[in-house]
Amino acid sequence: MAGSSHGHTPAAWTGVTIAFIGFCVAGAFMVMAQPVGFWAGMVIVVLGGVVGMIMRAMGLGMPKQTALVTRTAPAAAPREPVAAES
Repeated sequence: MAGSSHGHTPAAWTGVTIAFIGFCVAGAFMVMAQPVGFWAGMVIVVLGGVVGMIMRAMGLGMPKQTALVTRTAPAAAPREPVAAES
């Protein structure tokens, strides 16, 4: 993963940051035994994913990879042995 740019885009960073904030909100309200706040935090988590997808659609994410077409050279005809000179 270190060699690729996986996740190093504005769309990824924004989506993950929003989802992390939602996770923290949901966790805090779960500890306080407030179900409405917990579900509000879960909505924020889902919102982070939606924002990330919208930003990717706007071109702020990774470009789509095109399928690589590998071309192989035609098989070479077998070589005939070289006649030794006498």
